[in-house]
Amino acid sequence: MDSLVDSLRHRVQELEALNAKLSLQLAVCRCHQDKNEDSSVSSDNADEKSGKLSFQNKKTIREKVKEKFPGYDTRIMNHHSKRYVALKVMYFGRRFYGFAAEAQMDPTVESEIFKALEKTRLLIGDKKDSHYSRCGRTDKGVSAVGQVIALYLRSNLKEACENSEDPSKMIFQEQYEGEIDYVRVLNRALPDDIRVFGWCPVPLGFSARFSCLSREYYYLFWGENLNFLAMETAGRKFVGEHDFRNFCKMDARNVHIYMRKITSFAISPCDVRFEGNRLWAFKIKGSAFLWHQVRCMVAILLLIGQGHESPDVIDALLDTDKILRKPQYGMAPEVPLVLQSCEFEGLKFTCSSDACQALQIHLASECRNYHLQAAIFNEALRCCLPVEKDQSSLDNNGTKKKKSSHVPLMSRPTEPSYEERRAKLNTRTCRLKSL
Repeated sequence: MDSLVDSLRHRVQELEALNAKLSLQLAVCRCHQDKNEDSSVSSDNADEKSGKLSFQNKKTIREKVKEKFPGYDTRIMNHHSKRYVALKVMYFGRRFYGFAAEAQMDPTVESEIFKALEKTRLLIGDKKDSHYSRCGRTDKGVSAVGQVIALYLRSNLKEACENSEDPSKMIFQEQYEGEIDYVRVLNRALPDDIRVFGWCPVPLGFSARFSCLSREYYYLFWGENLNFLAMETAGRKFVGEHDFRNFCKMDARNVHIYMRKITSFAISPCDVRFEGNRLWAFKIKGSAFLWHQVRCMVAILLLIGQGHESPDVIDALLDTDKILRKPQYGMAPEVPLVLQSCEFEGLKFTCSSDACQALQIHLASECRNYHLQAAIFNEALRCCLPVEKDQSSLDNNGTKKKKSSHVPLMSRPTEPSYEERRAKLNTRTCRLKSL
């Protein structure tokens, strides 16, 4: 199975490299532009001779473009030099509907990044022409400090492109002197909760998704009244290659292989406390992850830490031959989840001293602002009226509340299995075909 996945990933990288090379050659070739310009000139001459068009109806190509594409048209910048680069991005995900713009909801992190690219005129062509790829597609509310994207951006290295018989050779040059300060330029146009940390030239075959060697997630949580020894024992059971279909939100239409490899697991303390309660982090590293996999893993770990489940439940859920259907349980909240880092071979991100200094000043300012907000909420908490002990356990009717009892995972209702979901999809497809 591993060899099949590796061969498919290698084939995808080859096809993406070929697509990028052809796209670049098409962008450099201006034959079709000259042809369109010649035809427009001849038609304009004919109109002038015939006198059929009024002065008000005559518009330049640039004016027509401005009407159809407000702001500026990225297509008219195809004569600029460009290079294929990777960008390291951080964002605070609370206000975003996920990273990907395909979420059909605004705002998304990706849509804000492309707005900044258009505003700064770094984007050449549209999104499809840019050979764009992203490493992780984080969900609504999830943050990142090590997200990586790759795409073509406008370049100042004109001589490298003009003097090269093969335009793709420009992409492999690790030349930084005289280049656009991508970090500084983009960060001036991005909203406060998104920042670019660095950039790096990458070869044509690079894909931010498929070239990634590993991804590491952090999940922050408060450690009060949790059994850390039990959680650490349970977490180590995740390490290795397993079928994680019972630790994800299953997408039977698009995902058919649920084997994933976790390379490391750790629980580490953070330098943050609140009323004596310390903040901790689960650190989970793997080659790739399924939809909501980390949040499902964390949900079970917290049940174990609270004493509701035994660490042995991890072994049971990983044994998909015995546990065919996932027990119903809620995922851990999305806001504490952070995409910490994405690992690539040979990538060295750079950031100019000016851009780095501005970035540090901005992040320090954001930290102060969030500390101020926390201080306001803390003051509001201090000013709250105390709750009487004998009243805290009563409901709205004045009767004593019943403590919710934990239902063991293995005794809960289950979701449909992968095979049942596929059978349902096939039946629906057959019905549609018969109509």
